[in-house]
Amino acid sequence: MAAGLFDAWTRTFEDERERRARRGDPRWALGARLHPSVRRSVQRFQVGEDGDGASLIAKADGAGDPAYASAVRLFVDEERNHARLLALLLAAGGASTLRTHWSDRVFVALRRLLGLRLELLVLMIAEVVALRYYRALRDGTDDALTREVAGRILADEERHVPFHCARLRQAFGPLPRPVSALAVLGWRTALGAVALVVAWDHGPALRHLGVGRRAFAAGVVRSSHPIAADMVREGAARAVCDM
Repeated sequence: MAAGLFDAWTRTFEDERERRARRGDPRWALGARLHPSVRRSVQRFQVGEDGDGASLIAKADGAGDPAYASAVRLFVDEERNHARLLALLLAAGGASTLRTHWSDRVFVALRRLLGLRLELLVLMIAEVVALRYYRALRDGTDDALTREVAGRILADEERHVPFHCARLRQAFGPLPRPVSALAVLGWRTALGAVALVVAWDHGPALRHLGVGRRAFAAGVVRSSHPIAADMVREGAARAVCDM
């Protein structure tokens, strides 16, 4: 049953890869008008998207499910494509990429500490924050190229969250309910803290995009409830996690 689940996810990622190839890239020649605060914000998110995924792939290989390992490789390819899209968006706006940023170094270090379950929990913090960020970038900009790039990445992230939820349900399944409940509570607490840090770090850009720091952090925390529920059980939360 597990293999069938992730066979289906592999097909979903492969279908999306084919659709992306047919669609082609945005029209970079149009150029982009990036407000300085938005440019700096996008540069920081681009660093976060630009990882090789080697640690996650190695842990997925060790999980004993070849279908899941295949799906993870396709997920990593999509994340690399996000980094490429953001780099080309910055170039279209006359800006360069950053070599590194402290927030990305912290996330990478945390993800590599322990096993697959912890890596996915840390990764899910970044994914849920990204959902709110790219929605703000898509809806708050008046630049057509920025809006298109943000919309493409957002559509991918909306698939990534339920993909990781599916694997985390397997990881939490053997655990006693109080233990999994405590783990998810810890995840939501950490997510809230990270949302506050991101809101502070990207505050000028968020303000320019029409989202205040407090509203951004509150939106991230509010969205986490059904996602957290979907990590540990099948049921009603799925419709929200699949949004």
